[in-house]
Amino acid sequence: MTQQRVLIIDDEPDIRELLELTLLRMGLDTATAGDVKEALLAIQNFKPDLCLTDMKLPDGTGFDVVRYIQREHPHIPVAVITAFGSMEAAVEALKAGAYDFVSKPVDLTKLRDLVNTALKLAEDAPVDSPVDQASNSSSPILGHSPAIEQLKATIAKLARSQAPVFIHGESGSGKELVARQIHELSPRANGSFVPVNCGAIPESLMESEFFGHKKGSFTGAVEDKEGLFQAAHHGTLFLDEVADLPLNMQVKLLRAIQEKAIKIVGGVEEIPVDTRILCATHKNLQQEVEQGRFRQDLYYRLNVIKLDVPSLAERGDDILLLADHFLTLIAERWQLDDIILSEEAKVTLGNYPFPGNVRELENILERASTLCDDNIIHPHDLQLPEVVTAQVNSDPVIATMEKIQDIENITIPPVSFNNEKDQILAALDQTRWNRTAAAKLLGMTFRQLRYRIKKYELDQTA
Repeated sequence: MTQQRVLIIDDEPDIRELLELTLLRMGLDTATAGDVKEALLAIQNFKPDLCLTDMKLPDGTGFDVVRYIQREHPHIPVAVITAFGSMEAAVEALKAGAYDFVSKPVDLTKLRDLVNTALKLAEDAPVDSPVDQASNSSSPILGHSPAIEQLKATIAKLARSQAPVFIHGESGSGKELVARQIHELSPRANGSFVPVNCGAIPESLMESEFFGHKKGSFTGAVEDKEGLFQAAHHGTLFLDEVADLPLNMQVKLLRAIQEKAIKIVGGVEEIPVDTRILCATHKNLQQEVEQGRFRQDLYYRLNVIKLDVPSLAERGDDILLLADHFLTLIAERWQLDDIILSEEAKVTLGNYPFPGNVRELENILERASTLCDDNIIHPHDLQLPEVVTAQVNSDPVIATMEKIQDIENITIPPVSFNNEKDQILAALDQTRWNRTAAAKLLGMTFRQLRYRIKKYELDQTA
């Protein structure tokens, strides 16, 4: 196997020597440069598999190196060395296309982890372009609409970076599937993908869940427990609904991300962790910051790259492709013959706005599969609002607006503790079990309504 090559760019001879010695002990071939001009020449002649560059150089900055490599040699990962506490520079470097960063004074353990992961990326670099990869039929993200093809191409690019990604999209649009695909296409694919719903962890247990705890560190800690960061070591940690984290936990999360280290509850020393952070929420995170519910410094640290997941309504013919996929799965799961959509049902689905996105489509089809005759789904089996199913030639936009206006004109008395169940049932009945609309009427979030439906076992009454 060919010896892998690393180019070290720094104007301080002592640091160059330290880094070079560390990399030589790892069995790597090295070259050094003291400024931008030397670095660009070395990239041409030495043809490195990885570049490590300081941010401050005599004739420029590390940004010059990052931008050059992004433009001329995008297959070469480049990591930047930043001054201690200069997190803004590190974030800007990641936005410019840097693979990762390491802070001075350089922690050699973290450096070795970074180099090993980056070189694996270089070794596994695909010959196809991100667009070619996006067209790969093996992708679990189904669809061929322009919005989805663009999403797949962006995922392929982001998989080659260590930069945190903020995934934004409506509930049910597939944010976790996107995060998982970024992980699967990355050099961390052999590590664990650890998803966590931040809104589902009791606040009193959050620190223990994220960082782990030592036996006896608090009442009920009867044994040592590994935290989520440790479980995602050399892998990816996906923070779903990150906007639901309480402010005190946001501070601790920020430190863990910046220092790439955690302190176990009841422990003494910090433990290095090599984890890529992906996060998602259906909320407007910038608005959460403005209203004081989310820390601005954590927002900037997580929102290095923002990835928007398109709603199902933006995906055109993908709706019918996904419908066929779900019907095939349902037939296999229930051991039935093929379940198909009538032409009228296809038109009805095409006209429906899908406020619940892909998750809602799957639920609609599963319900319709139980109601239909002869394994053929007709419009009435879909149980969608009448304004959508009434006429094929009606304007779906106007019909949907009229339906929303009708729903908004309904008044529901304020929910109290004693009659909460009855009020929820009334709202669901008024909106024909459109949970998004019912939640709005009740002044609840969709998640809160879903919790209460489960709590009161209302699904069984539907």
